[in-house]
Amino acid sequence: MTVPKLKVVAELLKPITWFPPMWAYACGVISTGQSIEANWLKVIWGIVLAGPMVCACSQASNDWFDRHVDAINEPTRPIPSGRMPGYWGLWLAIVWTVLSLLWATQLGPWAFKATALGLVLAWAYSAPPLRFKQNGWIGNAACALSYEGLAWLTGAAVMLGNQLPNKSVVIFALLYSYGAHGIMTLNDFKAIEGDRQMNVRSLPVMMGAKGAAWMASLIMILAQWAVSILLMHSGMTKSSLAVFLLSIAQFPLMYSFIKDPIPKAIYVSAFGVPLYVAGMMVSAFALRSM
Repeated sequence: MTVPKLKVVAELLKPITWFPPMWAYACGVISTGQSIEANWLKVIWGIVLAGPMVCACSQASNDWFDRHVDAINEPTRPIPSGRMPGYWGLWLAIVWTVLSLLWATQLGPWAFKATALGLVLAWAYSAPPLRFKQNGWIGNAACALSYEGLAWLTGAAVMLGNQLPNKSVVIFALLYSYGAHGIMTLNDFKAIEGDRQMNVRSLPVMMGAKGAAWMASLIMILAQWAVSILLMHSGMTKSSLAVFLLSIAQFPLMYSFIKDPIPKAIYVSAFGVPLYVAGMMVSAFALRSM
């Protein structure tokens, strides 16, 4: 049996995608106001759980069940290129699922249940018969909830001794999950042709490239403005202004994206998304001080 190289395994697990849930978990940690120094092991353990464990698992399972689409869109990926031979992609996804659950047990019942839910969503996103990604609204919502809201709430709950965070933390986590739906849509522009051929109804396929670009941009902006309004209502004027200005800084990128969606989606991902997640951390510190 041919064994894939470690470099190919790392490519399958896509470390570059681990950042959003790791960042969201950190936002959850910050938002509680609990001492990071006194809970540093929980912080590190949870960040590893969110990124190299659960997110990596989702990437492996997605690549396995998307291998036929990737053969059209990105034939150089590990599985369609043959560098990840046989059933190695599937076995790695299964092993990473088990390892993620074992890792989560060390953070208590909340983290374990949240991890189990995140893994269920990850498999349901890619695998039949559910295959949420067949519909861009449902699939992107599942990813956004897992990557942002669930990770944020898990970080907060772990820091609070496995208790549900307060209402403000829950609302902010859900709002940023809503905005992340637009971020997930950005990833669909590179796969339009393969999605269309394989009947994957992503938003760019259903709405056209420009329509999906408008929708993704609108969702991202509305989420940030809702957060800014809530911060202003809570008396956090400086934080509210910071989130608002970070959203305005995304306008030039979104304008060029809407004019020419397919080649410009990568620029919004590279330069607009960091501004979005910077607002998440501003909001987390605002919640901490509240």
